[in-house]
Amino acid sequence: MSRIPVYFMPGLAASSKIFEKIQLPEAQFEVHLLEWFLPKPNETLEGYAERMAEEIKHDNAVLIGVSFGGILVQEIAKMKPVRKTIIISSVKCKDEFPLRMKLARNTKVYKLIPTSMFSNVEFLLKYGMGEKVKERLELYKMYLSVNDKKYLDWAIEHVLIWDRKEVDEKVVHIHGDNDDVFPIKNIKNCIVVKGGTHAMILFKSKWMNENLPRIITE
Repeated sequence: MSRIPVYFMPGLAASSKIFEKIQLPEAQFEVHLLEWFLPKPNETLEGYAERMAEEIKHDNAVLIGVSFGGILVQEIAKMKPVRKTIIISSVKCKDEFPLRMKLARNTKVYKLIPTSMFSNVEFLLKYGMGEKVKERLELYKMYLSVNDKKYLDWAIEHVLIWDRKEVDEKVVHIHGDNDDVFPIKNIKNCIVVKGGTHAMILFKSKWMNENLPRIITE
């Protein structure tokens, strides 16, 4: 029996190294890791998804996306036949965004964010307040893939302006009950991971390795 092709898409600006602890049985699954590339000037999310879809060399593959990567794989699934779409620590429609993100979208305050600061992680580590912030920045430093300002501006905007109204009921949603980016109270119809944070792809790898094979094939 041929192996099931599984494509993993990381979160905003992250590299595929975030999946380094995920181990699917090699006899059953053929794993492919996708990476972010720079958007074209004024490129839509749909246009970007079309280009990323060209990196998926199999029809009827399984797509697994984390956070903004979860949004992107849902867009790819609209234009390419897939076996299953699985999102982790993400959202299925704009109604699942927290209020602060809805306000940022409506006021366009995100255009004022100095995204260039993300390229200077050493500065942020030095002046970051609190252990939780510094821990997150250390992770950011370790798994950062794209720190190009144009990419960051584009990505943050296209997370916030994602306008999907109707949920694709075929999407499988895995979400932590301690996610502080997309709080669980706004999420409907998901597989809940107890104690899972927004970065649970790293910290709940044991749960993922035990459950993903079944979720993919059922």
